[in-house]
Amino acid sequence: MEHPFGTLKAWTGSTHFPTRTLNRVSTEMSLHVLAYNLKRVMSILGTEALIEVIQA
Repeated sequence: MEHPFGTLKAWTGSTHFPTRTLNRVSTEMSLHVLAYNLKRVMSILGTEALIEVIQA
């Protein structure tokens, strides 16, 4: 399994989504991926640099 998916599974603590229907699962997965990407950006750039980029 690829690292990002393994990390997301570890964060959620399960192998399934608590929501039902494709639209809700898609939304939930999108939020997990967004959180994963933001966490990576913060570890690479730092929070101050990220805030500067967001405000620009």
